[in-house]
Amino acid sequence: MRHLIKFLCLALLLISGTASAELAVIGNPNSGIEKLSKDEVINIYMGRTRKLANGLTGIPIDLSNTNQEKMQFYSLLVGKELAEINSYWARLRFSGLGHPPIQVNNAEEAISLVSENKGAIAYIDSRKIDKRVKLILLLSN
Repeated sequence: MRHLIKFLCLALLLISGTASAELAVIGNPNSGIEKLSKDEVINIYMGRTRKLANGLTGIPIDLSNTNQEKMQFYSLLVGKELAEINSYWARLRFSGLGHPPIQVNNAEEAISLVSENKGAIAYIDSRKIDKRVKLILLLSN
């Protein structure tokens, strides 16, 4: 059953055209962060660190579970399915060792939060980047 769900999710991505889209990890233009490595983004999004390289507190912004870009992001970033990511955060929350990234409904909300908070980072379809944010890492298939 799990393989069927995985297959259907991948098929949905392919049909929608999102599977080939590049995802951009974005930051605030005034943050002082020019680039982040994939490992730095993993550490921030998986709750291993809350500090960015320049000392700012990192505020990871996540898309909602219904967003296809979220599934693609975690697949590209850590090779995990959303069920595995949700389970990971449930264990950390239960043990009091962390809390998941702030969740928003869409890319526009993510861009807005990043543009208003120096330490915020988010991921969006690279085609949606605008002047309010800057690219700090590009993830692609």
